[in-house]
Amino acid sequence: MSVMSKDVTSISDLARMAKVSASTVSRALAGNRMISLETRTRIKDLAREHGFQLNQMARNLRLKRSQAIGVVVPQGPQVGQHMSDPFFVTMLGHIADGVTERGYDLLLTRIVPTHDDWLDVLVSSGRVDGVIIIGQSNHVEVLDRIAERYRPLVIWGQHSEYHVHCSVGTDNVRGGALATQHLLDGGRRRIVFAGQIAALEMAARYQGFFDAHRKAGIAPAGIIPAPLTGDEAFDAVVRYLAEHPAPDGIVASTDVIAMSAIRALAGFGLSVPVDVSVVGYDDVPLAAQITPSLTTIRQDLKQGANRLVDMLFRRLDGERTESVVMKPELVVRASAP
Repeated sequence: MSVMSKDVTSISDLARMAKVSASTVSRALAGNRMISLETRTRIKDLAREHGFQLNQMARNLRLKRSQAIGVVVPQGPQVGQHMSDPFFVTMLGHIADGVTERGYDLLLTRIVPTHDDWLDVLVSSGRVDGVIIIGQSNHVEVLDRIAERYRPLVIWGQHSEYHVHCSVGTDNVRGGALATQHLLDGGRRRIVFAGQIAALEMAARYQGFFDAHRKAGIAPAGIIPAPLTGDEAFDAVVRYLAEHPAPDGIVASTDVIAMSAIRALAGFGLSVPVDVSVVGYDDVPLAAQITPSLTTIRQDLKQGANRLVDMLFRRLDGERTESVVMKPELVVRASAP
């Protein structure tokens, strides 16, 4: 260690040595990417050489920041959905990458709301500097109420011009229509929708399903009220097949439901795609790996996560941001060629 190390006891000492401002030193040591990599490296090397460590807790208290971002998955009527769901795993991974690359910690919370103040408690706790919500579920009124007073809040979900909150998501109506039209174009005429439509995103996907049928002049074959968890979705499809004539096409509101439907169809001796064509929604990584590989509607989850993180940090800086609606893409694989 240098003999001068005892003289470096504050950010100001290190700033004089590096010939930069104290604020530049503070931001460089915190990993702020607004400071060039060269400058960050030089300052960190100097700090290491002289045994100086930034008191991050004191810095956060001074700035009134926690240096953490909250990521919340609020559960609605279907409280059985797990964080191990492939959609959540994929989305959370991309969000975590974006948040940590900006030098922030991530606080992950799964909430089963019992009162309307669940989000008030989090944003007022001082534990986080901003919040990303994954899924609106049936909590739109709560989200809008908080968004009116709390700027660093962004939501993954279905956009509406009537919403106050800022969202990122896919055009779910268009996605549902793409999936259904693909089956109609393939000659399928007894198509059912598999999924529950209480949540906004699922309701929008069903609306696209219905619109495509109306445009074709064909009545939908029905709805299988399949929950979002794999085992429960499997049971719902089994019950439907036991009580109704088999459809020749299924549009599922998620890939998990679609994969569960394929498993249930096999139990009834029905081949996919010969007897029944199946289309999912999300294009999680597993969709391309199962047999038969899953035709699905791709949501670009990496792009969506990046936009959520980018918009949140822009709002932390005081910028106003508008909601983003991404285009869905039909990915054709073996389950519905």
